[in-house]
Amino acid sequence: MGKKDKQRAPRSPAATVKKLIKAGKVKGRCCRSSSRCKKCPVLALRKAKSKFAAAA
Repeated sequence: MGKKDKQRAPRSPAATVKKLIKAGKVKGRCCRSSSRCKKCPVLALRKAKSKFAAAA
């Protein structure tokens, strides 16, 4: 009786970011600082989109 979702890769960049938010790696909202922080969801989504584009 294991977790089924643990083995699957996220299907979209947004799903990847949601997973990171739930894990506490990324903040839930952007603080809109002039220079984006490391835990910014906007930057995380941008990185995830570029990784998905490179993989496809």
